[in-house]
Amino acid sequence: QVQVVESGGGLVQAGGSLRLSCTASGLTFDDYAMGWFRQAPGKEREGVSCTTRRSGITYYGNSVKGRFTVSRDNTNNTLFLQMNSLKPEDTAIYYCAVGSDCPPSWWVPSLQNFNFDYWGQGTQVTDSS
Repeated sequence: QVQVVESGGGLVQAGGSLRLSCTASGLTFDDYAMGWFRQAPGKEREGVSCTTRRSGITYYGNSVKGRFTVSRDNTNNTLFLQMNSLKPEDTAIYYCAVGSDCPPSWWVPSLQNFNFDYWGQGTQVTDSS
C-alpha cells in the first residue's frame, strides 16, 4: 500500500524560508517521478515542481522559479522542497504526489490526477505577516 506523507508546514513571515518534506512508502522510490503542488483557498491546484525519476531533473512552476528548490533523497524515500523568499501569495496547502514521469502537461490542473497516481494529505503553509 502506497503512502505519501508531507511535513514541515507552518507559519512564516514574508521573506522567510521553510523546508517541506515528503516521504513515500510502499513503492520503489526512485522508480517514480515526484511532484509538489499547492492549493490556496478559492483557487485551482497549482503545479509547484516535478522531479523526474532516477535522474532527478526538476521542472518548476513559473511562480516559484528562483525561490524554491527541490532535492531528492532516494536512500530515505524523501523529497524536500526548500522555499526561500516566501511571499504572502505562497500561502496554501502543499501536496506531494507520486507519478510515472514528468510530462510537459505535469502542471496542468485538469491533468494532475491523470499524471500523478498517489497524493498526500497536504501540509499548510501560512504567511504570518
